[in-house]
Amino acid sequence: MEQRNIQPTSLTFFILIRRLIAAGLTRQAIRAFDDMESFVMEAVDETHFCFLLDTLCKYGYIKVAVEIFNKRKSRFCPNVRMYTVLIYGWCKIGRIDMAERFLREMDERGIEPNVVSYNVLLDGICRRARLQPEVRFERTIMSAEKVFDEMRHRGIEPDVASYSILLHVYSRAHKPQLTLDKLKLMEEKGICPTVATYTSVVKCLCSCGRVEDAEELLDEMVRSGVSPNAATYNCFFKEYRGRKDAESALKLYRKMREDDLYALSLHTYNVLLGMFMKLNRMDIVKEIWNDLCTSGSGPDLDSYTMLIHGLCEKQKWKEACQFFVEMIERGLLPQKVTFETLYRGLIQSDMLRTWRRLKKKLDEESIAFGSEFQNYHLKPYRR
Repeated sequence: MEQRNIQPTSLTFFILIRRLIAAGLTRQAIRAFDDMESFVMEAVDETHFCFLLDTLCKYGYIKVAVEIFNKRKSRFCPNVRMYTVLIYGWCKIGRIDMAERFLREMDERGIEPNVVSYNVLLDGICRRARLQPEVRFERTIMSAEKVFDEMRHRGIEPDVASYSILLHVYSRAHKPQLTLDKLKLMEEKGICPTVATYTSVVKCLCSCGRVEDAEELLDEMVRSGVSPNAATYNCFFKEYRGRKDAESALKLYRKMREDDLYALSLHTYNVLLGMFMKLNRMDIVKEIWNDLCTSGSGPDLDSYTMLIHGLCEKQKWKEACQFFVEMIERGLLPQKVTFETLYRGLIQSDMLRTWRRLKKKLDEESIAFGSEFQNYHLKPYRR
């Protein structure tokens, strides 16, 4: 940079600090932060210091962040953002007791927590909590409700993020009625649920077998002006797969396709491919595969693996070989189990010549896969 007469900026140092912390070089990152003021044409303030703390916390170095925070308190005036970052850091490593302690310290210093501070603590309490047996679920909910009460006591009204965190806990614990009640409470308070909020409720209803209620909620979601995303629809597809309800899955899939083909995620396609392969609906599999290819989102390694293994189970060796070759030509290295399944099936079906042609194609493309392919040692199969 000196040779090209380029002056580093604070952004340059931010990138350097992030990469050093990601590599575990926290002391070097702190030294880079200390050197920043000598190089950049601006004063290093609380915003820059908060970035350092935030990056340390995100990579799990909360103790280093607290140490540097305590040492630099006199230079950088602590504010709500700094404390929120430290609360997040403690929550990230599961130390909720320390997160609560820092929340109390904020209050003692006369710094008023905001809704983000409480949401970070709430998320820490709820996200990693074990919800079985029932007593653990009740303990988690009591802790969360305690945070809600404290927020209201301070005049801070819980927002959509606060309720979404709690709804996620109800969903994980498979409590459909509690989930619906909390969603209704949100709406009564004039808080508009987001797509993530609705998806948590839909997931809970579907996993508990209440698909009809989930479908009604989906209609309500659309009427409210919230567009469902791929994750919302995947909840339905997974439940239909469990029920082997091909008609409902196909009806919803075609409705999604008519509305917006690109709303379908690669995961959605893979769920549907696996479902219809097991139900032996090869006409639908072909339709979905063609849509996947034209969508631009795939197919990927999982898509090809699922399709090839499904065709092998049905002893459709010609089609399996075609997709196997197509997969290789796309630069996707098949898993070893796929090699072995196809090899064993072709030998059993007296299609040794087909395997030899396939092996020749593999050898031609092996340069693209490098040493990873060389580690695939196929044992000769004896019938």
